[in-house]
Amino acid sequence: MNDIKKATKDKLSGKARLGRISAVHKGSFLIRFEGQDLPARVKGSFYEKPPEDWPVVGDFVSFEPSPAGVSLILSVHERTSFLQRPDSAKTAAMQYMAANADYTFIITSLNDNYSYNRIARYAGVVLAGGSVPVVILTKADLCADPEHYAEEVRGISDRVRVHAVSVLQGTGLDALKPYLEPGKTVCLVGSSGAGKSTLLNALAGEELMKTGAIRESDAKGRHTTTHRQLFELENGACIIDTPGMREIGVASAESGVDDTFADIIELERQCRFSNCRHEKEPGCAVKAAIARGELSAERLKLYRSLSSESRNYEKKKEISRYVKAMKKMKGREHFD
Repeated sequence: MNDIKKATKDKLSGKARLGRISAVHKGSFLIRFEGQDLPARVKGSFYEKPPEDWPVVGDFVSFEPSPAGVSLILSVHERTSFLQRPDSAKTAAMQYMAANADYTFIITSLNDNYSYNRIARYAGVVLAGGSVPVVILTKADLCADPEHYAEEVRGISDRVRVHAVSVLQGTGLDALKPYLEPGKTVCLVGSSGAGKSTLLNALAGEELMKTGAIRESDAKGRHTTTHRQLFELENGACIIDTPGMREIGVASAESGVDDTFADIIELERQCRFSNCRHEKEPGCAVKAAIARGELSAERLKLYRSLSSESRNYEKKKEISRYVKAMKKMKGREHFD
Protein backbone atom coordinates (compact mmCIF):
# COMPACT_ATOMS: atom_id res chain seq x y z
CA MET A 1 0.00 0.00 0.00
CA ASN A 2 1.34 3.44 -0.80
CA ASP A 3 -1.30 5.84 0.39
CA ILE A 4 -3.18 6.38 3.63
CA LYS A 5 -6.62 5.78 2.11
CA LYS A 6 -5.65 2.23 1.14
CA ALA A 7 -3.78 1.63 4.38
CA THR A 8 -6.74 2.61 6.55
CA LYS A 9 -8.64 -0.39 5.22
CA ASP A 10 -6.38 -2.63 7.32
CA LYS A 11 -8.08 -4.00 10.41
CA LEU A 12 -6.48 -2.51 13.50
CA SER A 13 -7.15 -4.01 16.90
CA GLY A 14 -7.95 -2.22 20.14
CA LYS A 15 -7.03 1.44 20.36
CA ALA A 16 -4.57 1.26 17.47
CA ARG A 17 -4.58 3.95 14.81
CA LEU A 18 -2.81 4.29 11.49
CA GLY A 19 -0.31 7.10 10.94
CA ARG A 20 2.81 7.86 8.98
CA ILE A 21 6.32 8.60 10.26
CA SER A 22 7.10 12.23 9.44
CA ALA A 23 10.45 12.58 11.25
CA VAL A 24 13.00 10.56 13.24
CA HIS A 25 15.30 12.08 15.88
CA LYS A 26 17.73 9.66 17.60
CA GLY A 27 15.17 7.11 18.67
CA SER A 28 12.20 9.45 19.00
CA PHE A 29 9.60 9.78 16.28
CA LEU A 30 6.90 12.04 14.93
CA ILE A 31 3.75 10.48 13.49
CA ARG A 32 1.64 12.36 10.97
CA PHE A 33 -1.98 11.77 11.93
CA GLU A 34 -5.05 13.77 10.94
CA GLY A 35 -3.03 16.87 10.08
CA GLN A 36 -0.86 16.82 13.21
CA ASP A 37 2.59 15.51 14.10
CA LEU A 38 2.43 13.43 17.27
CA PRO A 39 5.55 12.54 19.33
CA ALA A 40 6.03 8.79 19.63
CA ARG A 41 8.34 5.99 20.74
CA VAL A 42 8.58 2.33 19.72
CA LYS A 43 7.36 -0.50 21.91
CA GLY A 44 9.97 -2.69 23.58
CA SER A 45 9.86 -5.55 21.05
CA PHE A 46 11.54 -3.31 18.44
CA TYR A 47 14.79 -3.54 20.39
CA GLU A 48 15.01 -7.20 19.38
CA LYS A 49 14.64 -6.35 15.68
CA PRO A 50 17.38 -5.44 13.15
CA PRO A 51 17.81 -1.70 12.37
CA GLU A 52 16.11 -1.99 8.98
CA ASP A 53 12.87 -3.08 10.67
CA TRP A 54 12.64 0.07 12.78
CA PRO A 55 10.39 2.90 11.56
CA VAL A 56 11.88 5.34 9.04
CA VAL A 57 10.44 8.49 7.51
CA GLY A 58 7.62 7.55 5.17
CA ASP A 59 6.64 4.35 6.98
CA PHE A 60 2.99 3.64 7.71
CA VAL A 61 2.71 2.49 11.32
CA SER A 62 0.07 1.21 13.72
CA PHE A 63 0.22 3.10 17.00
CA GLU A 64 -1.63 3.74 20.23
CA PRO A 65 -2.23 7.48 20.66
CA SER A 66 -1.59 9.16 23.99
CA PRO A 67 -3.40 12.51 24.34
CA ALA A 68 -1.38 13.35 27.44
CA GLY A 69 2.06 12.33 26.20
CA VAL A 70 4.03 10.15 23.81
CA SER A 71 2.24 7.70 21.51
CA LEU A 72 3.41 4.08 21.21
CA ILE A 73 4.40 2.62 17.83
CA LEU A 74 3.19 -1.00 17.65
CA SER A 75 4.21 -2.14 14.17
CA VAL A 76 5.48 -1.04 10.76
CA HIS A 77 3.34 -1.85 7.73
CA GLU A 78 4.77 -3.55 4.66
CA ARG A 79 6.82 -1.15 2.52
CA THR A 80 6.38 -0.57 -1.20
CA SER A 81 9.89 0.91 -1.47
CA PHE A 82 12.87 1.34 0.84
CA LEU A 83 15.80 3.65 0.09
CA GLN A 84 19.10 2.93 1.83
CA ARG A 85 22.79 3.65 1.38
CA PRO A 86 26.05 2.84 3.16
CA ASP A 87 26.57 5.03 6.21
CA SER A 88 30.32 4.53 5.94
CA ALA A 89 32.58 3.22 3.22
CA LYS A 90 34.62 1.32 5.81
CA THR A 91 31.83 -0.53 7.62
CA ALA A 92 28.75 -2.57 6.81
CA ALA A 93 26.46 -0.07 8.53
CA MET A 94 23.56 1.27 6.49
CA GLN A 95 21.70 4.55 6.52
CA TYR A 96 17.98 4.17 5.95
CA MET A 97 16.74 7.15 3.96
CA ALA A 98 13.00 6.79 3.36
CA ALA A 99 10.17 4.33 2.80
CA ASN A 100 7.14 4.16 0.51
CA ALA A 101 8.34 6.76 -2.01
CA ASP A 102 6.57 6.27 -5.34
CA TYR A 103 9.08 8.56 -7.06
CA THR A 104 12.51 9.77 -6.03
CA PHE A 105 13.63 13.13 -7.39
CA ILE A 106 17.41 13.04 -7.91
CA ILE A 107 18.16 16.75 -7.85
CA THR A 108 21.28 18.10 -9.54
CA SER A 109 21.86 21.72 -10.50
CA LEU A 110 23.29 22.63 -13.88
CA ASN A 111 26.40 24.28 -12.48
CA ASP A 112 29.58 22.75 -11.03
CA ASN A 113 27.34 20.43 -8.97
CA TYR A 114 26.47 18.37 -12.06
CA SER A 115 28.01 14.89 -12.10
CA TYR A 116 26.97 12.10 -14.46
CA ASN A 117 28.61 9.46 -12.25
CA ARG A 118 26.84 10.68 -9.10
CA ILE A 119 23.47 10.63 -10.87
CA ALA A 120 24.12 7.06 -12.03
CA ARG A 121 24.91 6.08 -8.44
CA TYR A 122 21.68 7.62 -7.19
CA ALA A 123 19.73 5.89 -9.95
CA GLY A 124 21.13 2.50 -8.94
CA VAL A 125 20.24 3.05 -5.28
CA VAL A 126 16.72 4.25 -6.14
CA LEU A 127 15.99 1.37 -8.51
CA ALA A 128 17.30 -1.14 -5.96
CA GLY A 129 14.96 0.40 -3.39
CA GLY A 130 11.88 -0.07 -5.56
CA SER A 131 11.21 3.61 -6.31
CA VAL A 132 11.13 5.35 -9.70
CA PRO A 133 14.18 7.60 -10.32
CA VAL A 134 13.32 11.04 -11.71
CA VAL A 135 16.34 13.26 -12.35
CA ILE A 136 15.56 16.96 -11.88
CA LEU A 137 18.16 19.25 -13.46
CA THR A 138 17.66 22.52 -11.58
CA LYS A 139 18.88 26.04 -12.38
CA ALA A 140 18.37 25.47 -16.10
CA ASP A 141 18.44 29.26 -16.52
CA LEU A 142 22.19 29.16 -15.74
CA CYS A 143 22.89 26.67 -18.52
CA ALA A 144 23.20 27.48 -22.22
CA ASP A 145 22.04 24.01 -23.34
CA PRO A 146 20.13 22.12 -20.61
CA GLU A 147 18.77 19.63 -23.16
CA HIS A 148 22.33 18.43 -23.82
CA TYR A 149 22.64 17.36 -20.18
CA ALA A 150 19.11 15.95 -20.12
CA GLU A 151 19.94 13.74 -23.10
CA GLU A 152 23.16 12.62 -21.43
CA VAL A 153 21.26 11.60 -18.28
CA ARG A 154 18.65 9.71 -20.32
CA GLY A 155 21.53 7.53 -21.50
CA ILE A 156 22.03 6.22 -17.95
CA SER A 157 18.98 3.96 -18.16
CA ASP A 158 15.66 3.78 -19.98
CA ARG A 159 14.04 3.56 -16.52
CA VAL A 160 15.29 7.04 -15.54
CA ARG A 161 13.03 10.02 -16.21
CA VAL A 162 14.56 13.47 -16.71
CA HIS A 163 13.30 17.06 -16.40
CA ALA A 164 15.18 20.37 -16.63
CA VAL A 165 13.62 23.17 -14.55
CA SER A 166 14.23 26.70 -13.39
CA VAL A 167 12.44 27.70 -10.20
CA LEU A 168 13.62 31.28 -10.67
CA GLN A 169 11.94 31.55 -14.06
CA GLY A 170 9.16 29.10 -13.26
CA THR A 171 9.93 26.91 -16.26
CA GLY A 172 9.56 23.12 -16.34
CA LEU A 173 7.64 22.93 -13.04
CA ASP A 174 4.30 22.01 -14.67
CA ALA A 175 5.89 18.76 -15.89
CA LEU A 176 6.40 17.72 -12.26
CA LYS A 177 2.75 18.03 -11.23
CA PRO A 178 1.74 14.49 -12.34
CA TYR A 179 4.20 13.07 -9.81
CA LEU A 180 2.39 14.88 -7.00
CA GLU A 181 -1.10 13.49 -7.43
CA PRO A 182 -3.16 12.87 -4.27
CA GLY A 183 -1.90 9.85 -2.36
CA LYS A 184 1.53 9.83 -4.07
CA THR A 185 4.85 10.32 -2.29
CA VAL A 186 8.00 11.92 -3.70
CA CYS A 187 11.39 11.72 -1.98
CA LEU A 188 13.96 14.45 -2.68
CA VAL A 189 17.66 13.46 -2.73
CA GLY A 190 20.78 15.27 -3.90
CA SER A 191 23.92 17.03 -2.76
CA SER A 192 23.88 20.27 -0.79
CA GLY A 193 23.42 23.30 -2.99
CA ALA A 194 21.49 21.39 -5.65
CA GLY A 195 18.31 23.33 -4.91
CA LYS A 196 16.24 20.72 -3.04
CA SER A 197 14.74 23.14 -0.53
CA THR A 198 14.05 25.74 -3.22
CA LEU A 199 12.26 23.13 -5.34
CA LEU A 200 10.33 21.84 -2.31
CA ASN A 201 9.04 25.33 -1.55
CA ALA A 202 8.05 25.85 -5.19
CA LEU A 203 6.16 22.55 -5.38
CA ALA A 204 4.41 23.20 -2.06
CA GLY A 205 3.53 26.78 -2.94
CA GLU A 206 4.87 28.00 0.41
CA GLU A 207 8.15 28.23 2.29
CA LEU A 208 8.43 24.91 4.09
CA MET A 209 12.22 24.92 4.28
CA LYS A 210 14.81 27.70 4.48
CA THR A 211 17.22 27.95 1.58
CA GLY A 212 20.96 28.55 1.74
CA ALA A 213 23.30 30.63 -0.37
CA ILE A 214 25.74 29.05 -2.82
CA ARG A 215 29.47 29.77 -2.68
CA GLU A 216 30.64 31.14 -6.00
CA SER A 217 34.09 29.51 -5.57
CA ASP A 218 32.88 25.90 -5.79
CA ALA A 219 29.09 26.09 -6.40
CA LYS A 220 28.46 24.27 -3.11
CA GLY A 221 25.83 25.21 -0.59
CA ARG A 222 25.18 24.90 3.10
CA HIS A 223 23.09 22.02 4.41
CA THR A 224 19.72 23.69 4.84
CA THR A 225 17.99 20.37 5.57
CA THR A 226 19.38 18.76 8.74
CA HIS A 227 17.10 15.73 8.99
CA ARG A 228 14.62 13.72 6.91
CA GLN A 229 11.12 15.09 7.09
CA LEU A 230 7.79 14.28 5.48
CA PHE A 231 5.52 17.12 4.36
CA GLU A 232 1.87 16.64 3.44
CA LEU A 233 0.60 18.95 0.70
CA GLU A 234 -2.93 20.34 0.58
CA ASN A 235 -3.97 17.93 -2.19
CA GLY A 236 -2.88 14.87 -0.16
CA ALA A 237 0.46 14.26 -1.88
CA CYS A 238 3.55 13.91 0.32
CA ILE A 239 7.15 15.04 -0.11
CA ILE A 240 10.06 13.62 1.89
CA ASP A 241 13.00 16.01 2.11
CA THR A 242 16.44 14.64 2.97
CA PRO A 243 19.77 16.23 3.98
CA GLY A 244 22.27 16.96 1.23
CA MET A 245 24.83 14.23 0.58
CA ARG A 246 28.30 15.03 -0.75
CA GLU A 247 28.66 11.46 -2.01
CA ILE A 248 26.43 8.45 -2.47
CA GLY A 249 27.68 4.94 -1.82
CA VAL A 250 26.22 1.82 -3.41
CA ALA A 251 25.42 -1.21 -1.26
CA SER A 252 23.00 -4.12 -1.53
CA ALA A 253 22.09 -2.65 -4.90
CA GLU A 254 22.91 -5.41 -7.39
CA SER A 255 19.43 -5.30 -8.88
CA GLY A 256 19.55 -1.51 -9.14
CA VAL A 257 22.96 -1.57 -10.82
CA ASP A 258 21.74 -4.23 -13.25
CA ASP A 259 18.63 -2.19 -14.05
CA THR A 260 20.68 0.96 -14.58
CA PHE A 261 23.10 -0.81 -16.91
CA ALA A 262 20.67 -3.21 -18.58
CA ASP A 263 22.33 -2.56 -21.95
CA ILE A 264 25.68 -3.89 -20.70
CA ILE A 265 24.02 -6.88 -19.01
CA GLU A 266 22.42 -7.80 -22.34
CA LEU A 267 25.74 -7.47 -24.16
CA GLU A 268 27.43 -9.69 -21.57
CA ARG A 269 24.93 -12.45 -22.35
CA GLN A 270 26.11 -12.35 -25.97
CA CYS A 271 29.80 -12.83 -25.11
CA ARG A 272 31.31 -16.16 -26.24
CA PHE A 273 32.49 -16.97 -22.73
CA SER A 274 30.23 -16.71 -19.68
CA ASN A 275 33.15 -15.50 -17.53
CA CYS A 276 34.31 -12.92 -20.08
CA ARG A 277 36.17 -10.01 -18.50
CA HIS A 278 35.80 -7.84 -21.62
CA GLU A 279 39.53 -7.41 -22.01
CA LYS A 280 41.35 -9.70 -24.49
CA GLU A 281 38.86 -12.55 -24.80
CA PRO A 282 37.70 -13.43 -28.34
CA GLY A 283 34.03 -13.09 -29.16
CA CYS A 284 33.45 -10.33 -26.60
CA ALA A 285 30.19 -8.53 -27.42
CA VAL A 286 31.01 -5.71 -25.01
CA LYS A 287 34.31 -4.87 -26.73
CA ALA A 288 32.59 -5.08 -30.11
CA ALA A 289 29.91 -2.60 -28.98
CA ILE A 290 32.63 -0.17 -27.85
CA ALA A 291 34.42 -0.54 -31.20
CA ARG A 292 31.17 0.24 -33.03
CA GLY A 293 30.59 3.31 -30.87
CA GLU A 294 27.42 1.88 -29.36
CA LEU A 295 28.90 1.78 -25.85
CA SER A 296 31.41 4.12 -24.24
CA ALA A 297 34.42 2.84 -22.34
CA GLU A 298 33.53 5.32 -19.58
CA ARG A 299 30.09 3.75 -19.11
CA LEU A 300 31.62 0.27 -18.88
CA LYS A 301 34.12 1.56 -16.30
CA LEU A 302 31.33 3.07 -14.20
CA TYR A 303 29.33 -0.18 -14.37
CA ARG A 304 32.34 -2.17 -13.17
CA SER A 305 33.01 0.29 -10.37
CA LEU A 306 29.44 0.26 -9.01
CA SER A 307 29.12 -3.53 -9.33
CA SER A 308 32.39 -4.03 -7.46
CA GLU A 309 31.37 -1.55 -4.76
CA SER A 310 28.09 -3.34 -4.14
CA ARG A 311 29.78 -6.78 -4.02
CA ASN A 312 32.43 -5.50 -1.62
CA TYR A 313 29.71 -4.20 0.68
CA GLU A 314 28.09 -7.63 0.78
CA LYS A 315 31.44 -9.13 1.83
CA LYS A 316 31.79 -6.50 4.58
CA LYS A 317 28.27 -7.29 5.76
CA GLU A 318 29.07 -11.00 5.97
CA ILE A 319 32.24 -10.25 7.96
CA SER A 320 30.29 -7.93 10.26
CA ARG A 321 27.67 -10.62 10.91
CA TYR A 322 30.41 -13.16 11.63
CA VAL A 323 32.18 -10.83 14.09
CA LYS A 324 28.91 -10.07 15.89
CA ALA A 325 28.07 -13.77 16.10
CA MET A 326 31.52 -14.59 17.51
CA LYS A 327 31.25 -11.83 20.13
CA LYS A 328 27.82 -13.10 21.13
CA MET A 329 29.12 -16.67 21.39
CA LYS A 330 32.11 -15.60 23.50
CA GLY A 331 29.76 -13.65 25.75
CA ARG A 332 27.65 -16.76 26.33
CA GLU A 333 30.76 -18.86 27.05
CA HIS A 334 31.89 -16.30 29.60
CA PHE A 335 28.44 -16.29 31.19
CA ASP A 336 28.37 -20.09 31.37
